[in-house]
Amino acid sequence: MIIKSYPLLILFCVTGIIKAQDSIPDSLVKERIQVIQEMLDQGKKNANIWWYGWIAGYGTATLAQGAVCLYSEKLATRQDMALGALTTLLGVGSQLIAPMDPGFVPDRLREIPEGNPEQNLIKLQEAERMLEACAVREKEGRSWKIHALDGAVNVACGFVVWFGFKRTFTDGLINVAMNTAICEAQIFTQPTRAIRDYDNYCRQYKTGQPLSVREPKASWSFTIVPGGVGVRLVF
Repeated sequence: MIIKSYPLLILFCVTGIIKAQDSIPDSLVKERIQVIQEMLDQGKKNANIWWYGWIAGYGTATLAQGAVCLYSEKLATRQDMALGALTTLLGVGSQLIAPMDPGFVPDRLREIPEGNPEQNLIKLQEAERMLEACAVREKEGRSWKIHALDGAVNVACGFVVWFGFKRTFTDGLINVAMNTAICEAQIFTQPTRAIRDYDNYCRQYKTGQPLSVREPKASWSFTIVPGGVGVRLVF
């Protein structure tokens, strides 16, 4: 009977060792929660400045251009201001439908209860999820898709000026260039701290899948072609 119990005893010991290796000490769990909380807190200010700043900028521009459109006596000016107000209004909308996670996530993490090992482990899992979500949000905010979407809207506005308002080709090109400059400024001023923090956290604690911190580089060029204009975007 004793000999037959050896395989069961060995299996029990091996299982216990595996579980011990897989578990995270509560002290380390608390440490990792604190590290993530500090990372998120440090990125909150700049995230809010960027998000609210661009909302305020676009909103002010919308009101100002709308007022000029209503009171200007020049047709070209009214056309430019009306189209400009529409594009800046779209800018406000784009900010509102895509909130900047790093700006409000730190407070949400702080509200999650902690105390016993079970609560601490749950909070750590949620903290890691939040940090990763912030990093992904920042990475998507600088992706080629954003450049392409903004570029498509800007080119469309240029064609509205050129064909819709029956203005000159130069007027349409200037409109595209001005809108592109504003959009690119918005993209490249977006904070990227969460990306770096998430990568550092993954490397430090050997967990997760680090994201690339390389920022996409985009260049615009315009060429005149027979009967129109060519726009080239290179990433």
